[in-house]
Amino acid sequence: MPPTAPTIRAGQDLLLLARGATEAVEALLSDATAKVRALVTVDDRVVGRLFDREQRAAHGLAWLATYVEAVRQLAAYAKRLQASGGLGEVEELLIRIGLGEYLAQIVGGIPMSQGEIVRPSDLGLTAAAVAARVTPVVEALIETGNTTQHRQRLVELIRIRQDTTVGATGLDDTLEAIRDEMRKFSDSEVMANAQRWHIDNSYIPLEIIAQMAEMGVFGLTIPEEFGGMGLGKESMCVVSEELSRGYIGVGSLGTRSEIAAELILGSGTEEQKRKWLPKLASGEVLPTAVFTEPNIGSDLASLKTRATRDGGVYRVHGNKTWITHPVRADLMTLLVRTNPKEPGHRGLSMLLAEKPRGSDDNPFPADGMTGTEIAVIGYRGMKEFEIAFDGFEVKAENLLGGVEGLGFKQLMQTFEAARIQTAARAIGVAQAAMEQALSYAQNRQQFGGPIVEFPRVADKIAMMAVEIAIARQLTYYAAREKDSGRRCDLEAGMAKLLAARIAWACADNAVQIHGGNGFAVEFPISRILCDARILSIFEGAAEIQAQVIARRLLDGSN
Repeated sequence: MPPTAPTIRAGQDLLLLARGATEAVEALLSDATAKVRALVTVDDRVVGRLFDREQRAAHGLAWLATYVEAVRQLAAYAKRLQASGGLGEVEELLIRIGLGEYLAQIVGGIPMSQGEIVRPSDLGLTAAAVAARVTPVVEALIETGNTTQHRQRLVELIRIRQDTTVGATGLDDTLEAIRDEMRKFSDSEVMANAQRWHIDNSYIPLEIIAQMAEMGVFGLTIPEEFGGMGLGKESMCVVSEELSRGYIGVGSLGTRSEIAAELILGSGTEEQKRKWLPKLASGEVLPTAVFTEPNIGSDLASLKTRATRDGGVYRVHGNKTWITHPVRADLMTLLVRTNPKEPGHRGLSMLLAEKPRGSDDNPFPADGMTGTEIAVIGYRGMKEFEIAFDGFEVKAENLLGGVEGLGFKQLMQTFEAARIQTAARAIGVAQAAMEQALSYAQNRQQFGGPIVEFPRVADKIAMMAVEIAIARQLTYYAAREKDSGRRCDLEAGMAKLLAARIAWACADNAVQIHGGNGFAVEFPISRILCDARILSIFEGAAEIQAQVIARRLLDGSN
């Protein structure tokens, strides 16, 4: 029989509750992992065909693990805030509602997408097994955490304080100063123009890019010896979040430089580092990532674009697709097959391919390179292209690292930072959606008052604030792990997986709050909805992300 939930006193130590909840769900995750591992392993080794057959259970395990990490980080957030004296009423409400809701979903069903709910039974757990892990603390938090009264009070405080960021972030003064600078820039230079850029499908002006360069956006994490600011990934999260809050295209400009800098810093020769990193840091050189091919998305081992050595150059032949901002880029990090005899990943290399900057009138003024724009519903401002290479030349000295066959390994080393940065972009988009929803709900009068006073409107806004806070703490945690030098592909993947889903939920609910006006192009929330949709697709689709997380959990390497 499940234990009886105790009565929770008002003001009872939140840290004790959070710690007890964490211990309970960690135990449940351990049970689920053992059950799923038994389905997909033979002699303690994951078997691919079994893993594919049990994909729902494996991916469900990834989502459960992500929720458990979210609970863990909410507990850590509470502990840090209490130690610093920053645990106020807003923060306590965020934590209590978040714990109550996520615990309820862990026990009752986690939404992997709008139509896919993973329940404990999908992971091989019986009702009795789940009940054995539902401690009195868990029951109490489910019953007293995400309540009507708590959601109502949270929205009241949000309306009173009018703070853009709901609740303390837990960051230090330096990072908050960076946030303030980026927020002012977003408010003054980006937000007022974002809708026009989106509707016109126009490029983000070079003047905006120049201002970003002056603020150090492109050299944020590049070491000072190469002209950068030498800051950590946590600062990257703050900057990406605030710029994406203004417009995801602006926030994503930094991603191009981040990926290129990670590749060169981690794998480049000393000469390549000294040539390219200062130019990336200053914004003199704008890069683009050229990896994906038609009919080959995440299956990079099947990549076909080839580069053949011909004296002092490589000649590139093949096709790439979904290439972001290639026209105005000066440098392509180009993944190619340099050894067609080597199957899979082993024949791949990375080239630092220089190209002249193009324009709308002449997008690719380079021999052996042509492109066709891909029309998209959102994520505009940089433009997407399919590119064909027919003898395009790259200097042999621009082979990354100077050794062929290392391209896939080099690219893999960038995935952690790229996914952390994408999670931060998702938080910014979610934040923008919440602000639009709150503003509209306070100003829209129906039946004698603002619609924010209707519980189901207020509930949506409350849950936006709560889930944004959860995604923020999970993402900052992944960034700190990266900055510490520890392997964090698991944490980065979880942050990206959850933050992308939260961004879509926030945007979708914000449109609902707008009603018919949310469907009108003139309202910014229609753009934010389109922008949010891409987040669970690029930098590893949600299904691929869950696949990667599950493999880490099940092969015992975590």
